[in-house]
Amino acid sequence: MPRIAVEDNSRMSLRIRPDDKALLMRAVAYAHTDLTDFVLRTTMQAAKAVIAQAEHALLSERDSLRVLDALENPPAPNAKLLAAAHALPKQS
Repeated sequence: MPRIAVEDNSRMSLRIRPDDKALLMRAVAYAHTDLTDFVLRTTMQAAKAVIAQAEHALLSERDSLRVLDALENPPAPNAKLLAAAHALPKQS
């Protein structure tokens, strides 16, 4: 049976194996907190780490210098770039 869409999007539900929930509850007891706080705190840290890793590029010194040089001394536009620029709609 399909679930009814909920307008309030502040809740999240998931299925979890009993042994996994027991492990979480054990950690919750050691952390002196509740399950919601524990799960949110740890998953938010993990989410931020994943996002940071995906959105930040680490460059070697050589590559960093090449990027800076390209920004300071951009190459002249080639024929394809010029054609694409001319094909754009005119802004008023």
